[in-house]
Amino acid sequence: MPHGKKTGALEIARELSADECFKRRHSVDGKAFTRVRRLTFAVVLALILRKSVKSLQLVLNEFAAWLASPPVTASAFSQARYKLKHGAFIELNRKSVVEPMYGDGDYRTFWGLRVLAIDGSKVVLPDSGEVRREFGTIAYSAGKAGEIQGERPYALASVMYDVLNRVAVDASLGRADAYEVELAVAHLGRTGPSDLVLMDRNYPSYRMIAECAQRSRHFVARCSAASFKEARRMLRGEGPDSQTATLTPCAAQRPEVRRLGLPASVKVRFVRVLLSTGEWEVLVTSLLDGARYPTEGFRDLYHLRWGIETFYGVLKTRLELENFTGTGAEAVRQDFHATVYLSGLESILTGSAQALLDAKAALHPQRVNRMVSFHAIKHRALDLLLSEQDATSLCEQLTALFLTNPTVERKERNPPRQKSSARALLDFLRRQKKHCF
Repeated sequence: MPHGKKTGALEIARELSADECFKRRHSVDGKAFTRVRRLTFAVVLALILRKSVKSLQLVLNEFAAWLASPPVTASAFSQARYKLKHGAFIELNRKSVVEPMYGDGDYRTFWGLRVLAIDGSKVVLPDSGEVRREFGTIAYSAGKAGEIQGERPYALASVMYDVLNRVAVDASLGRADAYEVELAVAHLGRTGPSDLVLMDRNYPSYRMIAECAQRSRHFVARCSAASFKEARRMLRGEGPDSQTATLTPCAAQRPEVRRLGLPASVKVRFVRVLLSTGEWEVLVTSLLDGARYPTEGFRDLYHLRWGIETFYGVLKTRLELENFTGTGAEAVRQDFHATVYLSGLESILTGSAQALLDAKAALHPQRVNRMVSFHAIKHRALDLLLSEQDATSLCEQLTALFLTNPTVERKERNPPRQKSSARALLDFLRRQKKHCF
């Protein structure tokens, strides 16, 4: 990744956090952050980004030591954070991560297309009355056949993630009962004609396919055993591995399709690939040209979707997303979008370090250790956004840290999954797990 990309991203983030117009756009009212206090708009922004599993007061004490000033209380920070809108992190992600990543045209593609995977994931929320009203709840029971024991607040996160360049192009946090396709359709506004939307078995309804077709967006989605009749036949091993078909909505869907102004029919291609397990996988796609997009390549293409699964793993494990720093609905949104922004910032800042590791002659490819990189970025978050230290020298210092203790990637390994007992899992969480920050 070009050196100017990461320094540019850092400089844009600094400019935005100090910009008065940016502050006014993302403050709850005109009076917020107008008095001269230690918890300024930029400071609150950096402290939320620095989200930690440590006590909030300890984090604030570290900030006071960095600033060489008297400490501020957790109560003062909690009051200050609700003067800031979560949209600040959405704009930071768009302007200091997404735009620098693609602005120069130097980014990874597949078949000349930017590969954007869309997927959703349930997120456990803090249990407060406001959060329950805002996001809703999901009932839980003791075992599959047990009686309902109670309800817990959840949200449905939906992300459109560039799996080759490791950047969340768009993200939203919906209610627990939100429809994944509705959230996915909203992401399409952030796509272009040279993008390919990659989706799993929850998404290939006629509605989603028609929404993509209406916008002239390419897509690839895996079909379930209960989906289109062409896919069902191909899953049984019938017919050729690649065939085109014209889809139309069923009678129950037609009124909704007409209401939304969607096309009454869509021409698609069904592609069948054989997995290493011996199972058939059938994909529905808008890539109709068999010569330009050969059937054999779809297995590798769809395998890229695993990147968004690991992305959610990073959010929930490495970055402890569900260990929220507040109990209000706005605090939940702030933590979510700050975590998404941090993940993209890490992808840009580690670019040079990863290029150095790629250039090494090693038996197995090496990757930047994300436990190390996220800790380094969080530890230097105040310097990244608030200090006047030269961006180039700060990036060089971070790169030196990113190169420590790289991980080894063994692509051909496929160890069997082992289901841990509740006792073993509890032992891991209490005695063995190492936290990122």
